Amino acid sequence: MFTSKAQIRIHYAWTDQMGLVYYGNYAQLYEIGRTEALRGLGLTYKEIEATGVIMPVTEMHIRFLRPALYDDLVTVVTTIKEMPLHSKIIFHNEVYNEKEELLNMGSVTLYFINAKTMKRTDIPEKIKKKLLRYFETEKES
Repeated sequence: MFTSKAQIRIHYAWTDQMGLVYYGNYAQLYEIGRTEALRGLGLTYKEIEATGVIMPVTEMHIRFLRPALYDDLVTVVTTIKEMPLHSKIIFHNEVYNEKEELLNMGSVTLYFINAKTMKRTDIPEKIKKKLLRYFETEKES
């Protein structure tokens, strides 16, 4: 299992008239978490795309428990619970406030797509190698 944490300050522009984070903006929090998780593996979207592979979101689930508020410092915990096989990867997210209360949780599924053919492709070797060490250790336990 691979886990990454990213802290994000809630900007005024992400909130609604009530001062709560607008529900549609949680997708951005999850994306920041995902981007930082890849960076934690030593990868960037830019490098992955340079290999001819794009990663569109194909599915997203969110469960809202408590609101995030303007100026909150939230922590987005992003976890890859299973070694990606073939052409998809699932990122699981949890968002916590400074009191360490769980605000929401969800998952985002992305597919590895060949940018030229727009068809699914297997997980790029570069990503596979970076993740493998997190999942090989689990098998040994």
